[in-house]
Amino acid sequence: MNIILLSGGSGKRLWPLSNNIRSKQFVRVLRKTDFRDIEITEDSCYESMVQRVYRQIKDVDNHADVTIATSKAQVSSIRNQLGEDVGISVEPCRRDTFAAIALATAYLHDVKCIDSEDAVIVCPVDPYVENEYFDCLKKLHDAALNGSHNLMLMGIKPTYPSEKYGYICPQTSDGGIVYSFKEKPDEMMAKKYIEEGALWNGGVFGYKLSYVLDKAREILGSSEYDTLIKNYSSFRKISFDYAVVEEEKSIGVIVYKGEWKDLGTWNTLTEAMDDPIIGEAVLNESCDNVHVINELGIPILGMGLRDMVIAASSEGILVSDKEQSSYIKPLVEKIDQPVKYAEKSWGSYRVIDVRDESMTVVVTLNPGHGMNYHSHDKRDEIWNIVRGGGRTIVDGMEQYVKPGDVITMAAGCKHTIVADNEGLQLIEIQLGEEIAVSDKRKHELPTGLVGGL
Repeated sequence: MNIILLSGGSGKRLWPLSNNIRSKQFVRVLRKTDFRDIEITEDSCYESMVQRVYRQIKDVDNHADVTIATSKAQVSSIRNQLGEDVGISVEPCRRDTFAAIALATAYLHDVKCIDSEDAVIVCPVDPYVENEYFDCLKKLHDAALNGSHNLMLMGIKPTYPSEKYGYICPQTSDGGIVYSFKEKPDEMMAKKYIEEGALWNGGVFGYKLSYVLDKAREILGSSEYDTLIKNYSSFRKISFDYAVVEEEKSIGVIVYKGEWKDLGTWNTLTEAMDDPIIGEAVLNESCDNVHVINELGIPILGMGLRDMVIAASSEGILVSDKEQSSYIKPLVEKIDQPVKYAEKSWGSYRVIDVRDESMTVVVTLNPGHGMNYHSHDKRDEIWNIVRGGGRTIVDGMEQYVKPGDVITMAAGCKHTIVADNEGLQLIEIQLGEEIAVSDKRKHELPTGLVGGL
């Protein structure tokens, strides 16, 4: 089974744990099944939405070929959480779901050499569902491969007249039941659709590669992966629903009747959490329906709280009524600050202090990994090694470092650090009148020095 998972998101709906780099699907708050009845709270006991979905796919079909369509900013998080086996189709810029799906389909055909008459399933990266959902994906895949319809959709039995989802509407014709697609109606029209037997559109599509490659040639002017990459920024923004589904007359539907949730708000996410507290927190007995997620190294104490979520990270602190948390996005958009936590290919960094002419960052390097060999024009840096060991290269000079060692780099100095087999953690202090992410020059590593960067 070939599967494309769509991974997007602006990182605002689950602020402060999510940001522009760590979108909601990468936040680890779902307890792993294997640990559900064990009283431990280590980070290793929790998984993210993308890890859960990937695990469920492999549980149902261990040989499934999974490709994730995403942006460059999310590649490191995907690699860190899923490893090297998953394929990644990287959008040069955001052009909505039609271009993303067309590019990923071309990636399967041109890069992974999958036959154009083979089938593929496209679905979101973060649904909260039972394994039955992925059994339905296999049925959808088989129907797309062997059936008579151009496009297969997964329909989900609606539980209320939602304005957030499109609807798959059945219609009777001489040839039997046919389906049409209606995009996000108002509540009154949604009620009418449901009375007529309509299903929610779960954003899951099945088709032969040739079908979308033909659509790409028709709408984008090409179906070749390299050409699509080259011209990507010029494509108009249009969703797959509008560009393809609403226009298609030959649609088949597989119905999924199991649990299906969009964990896109704090309210819905906390409903799926097994543990009311993750991190350091204490709630007294008068608290009711309260969840705390704390990534800071200081305790949170709650008393007499009802129906609330408290989330704390380097990005900020949220204290909200759970129902009101659904309206967080426009308020977060008013917060203007650089990203303070990110996963990178070599590890992660977390900003812990920002002042007028300094910034303090905790940097964690994965075993055997290192930063790029780089320099800064407008700031000095100081590294204080606090855990593990490794090697630094500063202006071509290499030395071993251990906890307690301090390395100082003046502006313009070329430098990097590589962790040994047990990893490394350091405190980085940046000093300068202008501290910015853009102030970074990459350089070639001197021949004969440590590699793997």
